[in-house]
Amino acid sequence: MKLLAITTSEKPSLWIFGYGSLVWKPDFKYKRSEVGYIEGYSRRFWHGDNFHRGDKDMPGRVVTLVEDHDASTWGVAYEVTDSQMEESLQYLNVREAVLGGYITKMVEFTPREKCQGSLLALVYIATSDNPIYLGPATPTEIAAQIAICRGNTGHNIEYLLRLAEFMRLYCPEVEDDHLFSIEAAALALII
Repeated sequence: MKLLAITTSEKPSLWIFGYGSLVWKPDFKYKRSEVGYIEGYSRRFWHGDNFHRGDKDMPGRVVTLVEDHDASTWGVAYEVTDSQMEESLQYLNVREAVLGGYITKMVEFTPREKCQGSLLALVYIATSDNPIYLGPATPTEIAAQIAICRGNTGHNIEYLLRLAEFMRLYCPEVEDDHLFSIEAAALALII
């Protein structure tokens, strides 16, 4: 594993792992991306969002990672190089840390394509210490909250459906029971 990978042009790079909205909307410049997974974490709709997908009166629900030694979470890692690093990290600091309340951590990322080994990647995680952390709830309760919330970036249900769509398109062999049970409950409410 390596934190800074050396590319063929000998320029340093950093990998950033996304498992929520970053899988379809990174909004920062990157050299390349790889679909893959990290181990030891489960993706959960346990974090509140009072800016992007909800507001102060009705926070939306977005995903975070919770430690789970038997689990893996699929997503996308983006390689940012040289001048992209500072700009990307500044953007993500506002998007994920300032507005979202996430902290950063380094994790081992395994690309689906086995042509390269595992890499260290930066990931954003919301912990239970965060004031807008909502914690566990049933899929029906989470879906009901998601179905009615909207923030500056759009409806909370769009976030849920795009994440489920990503998993079906790019990781069809992976069964994400938490995600798909919430999707089914939300669709039952709006259809």
